[in-house]
Amino acid sequence: MYPNRFDYLAPETLDEALSILGERGDDVKILAGGQSLIPMMKLRLANPTTLMDINRIPGLDSIGESNGHLTFGALVRHNDVVKSDLAGSSNKTVASAAPWVADPIVRNLGTVCGSLAHHDPEGDWASVALATGAEVVLRSTDGERVVPITEFLVDMFSTSCRPNEMVTEVRINKHSDRGGGDYQKLERKVGDYATVGVATSLELGGDGSIAKAGIALTSVYPYNLKVTGAEEMLVGNQPTDDLFAEAAASAAEACDPASDHRGSADYKRNVVKVFVERGLANSLAKAQGGQS
Repeated sequence: MYPNRFDYLAPETLDEALSILGERGDDVKILAGGQSLIPMMKLRLANPTTLMDINRIPGLDSIGESNGHLTFGALVRHNDVVKSDLAGSSNKTVASAAPWVADPIVRNLGTVCGSLAHHDPEGDWASVALATGAEVVLRSTDGERVVPITEFLVDMFSTSCRPNEMVTEVRINKHSDRGGGDYQKLERKVGDYATVGVATSLELGGDGSIAKAGIALTSVYPYNLKVTGAEEMLVGNQPTDDLFAEAAASAAEACDPASDHRGSADYKRNVVKVFVERGLANSLAKAQGGQS
């Protein structure tokens, strides 16, 4: 199928883009990578009257660091993250997840911010952001809002971004020298959606106990799920195989996967348990300096 008719606008400054959003609001869809939007438009699941292409706007394609955060601009592609030494050294969950996102073609065009704004429950970046404690920067003609990822992601394909706002940056907490993270993903073939994905993040205290913990699940709930109960079981305790097994069982109990052609609900819960244990063990090894 072909998309419905739409106006195509290509602003060359951020102010111009925000002005268009202020004037047209709900009628606008933003085109950055377009790897989800264009297929949806072809299927007429998305029918914007205005398509705003932001690829001509300078300054949105940088990876940086600020105030303890790793920052991705709105035009940072998945492969930019894969290739970035700064991203690889700043957050180990990000470094682990980036090569797993979609397939090579999508990684060349799709964007991190666009993935978060789309909030597909089978998307990888939302789980990474939830596990690592990210913030999303939203801009409009009224100014800037910085929203915690737990408040930004509302429901399946739904966020707290207002019609006149644009995601201009995502900020992800950097790991300290005693921090580690991991991303485990099961897929039927390269580029397929996750059957199960698990993002993990750990920060160790001076005595070796777990000071901070993050666990988030992909594709096993109506939206990307931050497993707060399992996280709370970890914090303040010394990391052990038994503790990780308890947290993994809690995560498997919290999820609600659907039985489908990728596997039964029980099978997926078991994968969650295995992946959480494995992810926490890998995160610990990285935090202790056992892996890069």
